Amino acid sequence: MVRKLFLPILIFLGTSIVAQESPDLHVVVNMVQLNVAVTEKNGSYVTGLRPKDFVILEDGIQEKTATFAEGNQPIRSLNELAELDSSPVAPGKSVQNFSDNGLPQTFESMVSGANVFVLFDTSDYMYRGFVFAQDAIIEFIRSLGSAGKIAFYSYSRDLSRAAPLTTDRSQVVRAVRSTVAGDEAALYNALLLTLKDAAQTTGRKVVVVFSNGPDNSSVVPPEDVAEFAQSAGVSIYMISTQKAKLEPVSTAVFDRMTAATGGKAYFAKDWKDEHRAFASIRDDLAHLYSLSYYPRPNSNSGWRAITVKLVGDQMRKYKVRTRNGYRPQPSRFPSDGKTASAGPAPNRLGR
Repeated sequence: MVRKLFLPILIFLGTSIVAQESPDLHVVVNMVQLNVAVTEKNGSYVTGLRPKDFVILEDGIQEKTATFAEGNQPIRSLNELAELDSSPVAPGKSVQNFSDNGLPQTFESMVSGANVFVLFDTSDYMYRGFVFAQDAIIEFIRSLGSAGKIAFYSYSRDLSRAAPLTTDRSQVVRAVRSTVAGDEAALYNALLLTLKDAAQTTGRKVVVVFSNGPDNSSVVPPEDVAEFAQSAGVSIYMISTQKAKLEPVSTAVFDRMTAATGGKAYFAKDWKDEHRAFASIRDDLAHLYSLSYYPRPNSNSGWRAITVKLVGDQMRKYKVRTRNGYRPQPSRFPSDGKTASAGPAPNRLGR
């Protein structure tokens, strides 16, 4: 029997009300942030694109891009980008913005790089190849350089937050080396908790999962984990060994979950493949475009589909990868019209 979990999906604190379901229940959405990869048919990354090259559609409604960045560049408003393009030295600014969890921040605080949460399978599936997996993770952590922050979590039946989000790479490496193999694997439970932590951070955020086999003890379904990731704006990358392919359902779930959030799934045959997969993720993070927008009025208070396209016939040959939608967060309003503190909102988690 599936245990019911009622967890709030935090997207953004709102300044514009887009729908009303009852006299005191409104759906509020502010800035939606997207990680977007653009590649050629051979997988090579397309660089040098500008905001005018992208079209963002939400439920078929064309949106106006609010902020933009390429790779590890700082995220900037379109006004700032215009000034940078027209002036050799852009004047200093402190532009008010809202992060993914609704906390105000300046564009200067949205530093280059991403917040990367590494989730490592230490279940009994990992008795073989444990050290090789640790080596691959450590190489990945060191390869990210100084851009962004990294957290390292591990899981078997329970989640261990071995190293909280930090810029100290040595702290994260020590946490990786301290892990030991445990018991059964509750991948989706652990991934949901990791996503909840990531959702509370500002700026770009991704979760990188290393799994050595299928889930055998979670109480939350993977579809609800994927929806939470999409609504929170967290891209999921998954690296799994060949053991996952022993259960075709798990392989399909990994593929669907990563694709829906704008990430990728990798299935490594050996330790060399593991290193190559981590290197591919590192390259992907370095080439992502970051776009955001403030949704136009939309009466849909349920699931909203997101589509990102490129402008121009010559751009049609390129492939665009990003999350495919999100669900707005319901918020309660008192009768005087002032915003009340939003409590937990029912969602699909645990249904």
